[in-house]
Amino acid sequence: MAHPTAKDLLHEAADHLPEGASVEEAMERVLFLAKIERGKADVEAGRLVEHDEVKRRLGL
Repeated sequence: MAHPTAKDLLHEAADHLPEGASVEEAMERVLFLAKIERGKADVEAGRLVEHDEVKRRLGL
């Protein structure tokens, strides 16, 4: 599966912003989308931590 490019993320962010959105809102949206893509890449690469392990690490 191909990952979106930075340009793709910018287009997607711009397409979903309301009229009159600020530059800061646009930047937040792009960062949000980039983090989602990074997480999806981690899942594909098997970089996961099981729920029970997270709880153990947090002392829960």
